Amino acid sequence: MPDGAENDGGTAQAAYEAMRQKTEGSNLDPTTLLATDYLNHFNEIVMLLEMVADMPEILEDVKEWQPKSYKDHFRDSTIADRGIAVEAYDVVLDIYKVPFETTVSQINNTIQSAVSKLERDLESGNADLVRENSTSLSRVIQRLMDTASAIIHGSAQTLDQSEIDNLLGA
Repeated sequence: MPDGAENDGGTAQAAYEAMRQKTEGSNLDPTTLLATDYLNHFNEIVMLLEMVADMPEILEDVKEWQPKSYKDHFRDSTIADRGIAVEAYDVVLDIYKVPFETTVSQINNTIQSAVSKLERDLESGNADLVRENSTSLSRVIQRLMDTASAIIHGSAQTLDQSEIDNLLGA
């Protein structure tokens, strides 16, 4: 039994094992039952943030971006494995789900902070500051996405808030 599997008479373990078999051949990780396709939701906003310095008007598109839960992302998706991704999420072991959800929350919070910061930077008229911050904020979000990807592939490590603050130069 993987670390973090609950021992409730074997029910959680049995559900996990049944789902592992059901997901064979899918794009879900066979251990964590998570899919990297979820990260596409964040790739879009990172690309937009990187473009703000060259196209300040794109900030309006950036401001329209909204966080989306893992299950909602797949419910709205057109990928072939969307149904199994939604179903499998309910049996993802806490050893993966907790750090994954923590990291997703950090990504969402960082994106919201980035939008506010870039909006203020644009209002200041300092193009160099906009460029510097759009680049550095995009990199921080990408680093968090790399952490989420590692969790999807079996790591239980997250970045703690002090590491994020250091990356942001806070």
